[in-house]
Amino acid sequence: MNLQNNLSNNNKSSLKVLVKRGSSVESIHRAHASICDTKGRTLMKAGLSEYETFIRSALKPFQVLPFLTSGTSEKYNLDNKALALACGSHQGSADQARTAFKLLWNADIDIKELKCPIPANRESKLQHNCSGKHSAFLATCKKMNWDLDSYLMGHHPLQKEIFRRVSELLKIPAEELIAERDDCGAPTLLLHLSQMAVLYAHLSKSDQPEFERIARAMTNNPDLVAGKGCFDSELIKRGHNQIISKGGSEGIQCIGLLGEGIGLSIKVEDGSRRAKHAVAIHLLRQLEWISPTALEELDEIILQKKPGIYIEVEGQLKVP
Repeated sequence: MNLQNNLSNNNKSSLKVLVKRGSSVESIHRAHASICDTKGRTLMKAGLSEYETFIRSALKPFQVLPFLTSGTSEKYNLDNKALALACGSHQGSADQARTAFKLLWNADIDIKELKCPIPANRESKLQHNCSGKHSAFLATCKKMNWDLDSYLMGHHPLQKEIFRRVSELLKIPAEELIAERDDCGAPTLLLHLSQMAVLYAHLSKSDQPEFERIARAMTNNPDLVAGKGCFDSELIKRGHNQIISKGGSEGIQCIGLLGEGIGLSIKVEDGSRRAKHAVAIHLLRQLEWISPTALEELDEIILQKKPGIYIEVEGQLKVP
């Protein structure tokens, strides 16, 4: 696929975020979105549903699958709080760091085994936004007698099992997956936007016990998925146990409608976080997945528009 040509051809159908100062446009962001079901069918889209980019941290709910299927959570008596943290990108609060510590403590693993870095202006690796995922990785390796030191390498049994499960859900050979190092050191995957939507469709259908538990962990512990005032947590709170949400860096946002087997994925071309949240709220309003009142609350909390600043989103999801 010639991405540049496709982007050019789809600019008219893509979503456009306009940031205005008064009546004048100050910034413009273009975005693409895809809605798919578990069979891989594209139900609705805006722009290029085959846009290829890295899923980044929106992969986390699928990276914890071996943690569940291996029996690790049961062996070390780890509850859904630990699971929610492993699925999330947290703020490093005291409660979140304690939850990561408990995960390691129960599995008798030293903090120094964590390969995620110490965040700037913080004191511990436990405060890194990916510490929950890394702790779950290590606990799984301990349970399976896999090497701890190399747990982030693509050839490690843990990562190979993650790739296998993702490829199984997408119905493609694992060898076709392209993985690169994310900022925390763990592999992330290069996927089409439609493939991201398919993954979240599977997660939201909950016809497999591990998916049902992941969804329940996220909806019951929204502040461990991100934190108070963060988009994922605030959306999940307002979804009345019907919405799961996980974002990723560089303009990635994925949302699932629980019980329906439908996933929504969003990519902002220039990676703007503000723009992806504006697009998500705009599309949720079109889809009517949450109430108008909840959307207004989300808009006020997340976008935090200053006096004289206006954010408009142009475009809609359409049936292909």
